[in-house]
Amino acid sequence: MMEDLKCSVDTCHYWGSGNHCTANGIEVNNMAATQANTSDDTLCKTFKPKG
Repeated sequence: MMEDLKCSVDTCHYWGSGNHCTANGIEVNNMAATQANTSDDTLCKTFKPKG
């Protein structure tokens, strides 16, 4: 389980002091219609392929 979720988008409602996300959960999506293989294929900087 994630204990510390960082976010540098200070224009977001859930952005908190010290770049902490105060949302109860997160959603990460693919950038393309195909399977994600790298972080560039997602909207998640910490993406790591399974396996």
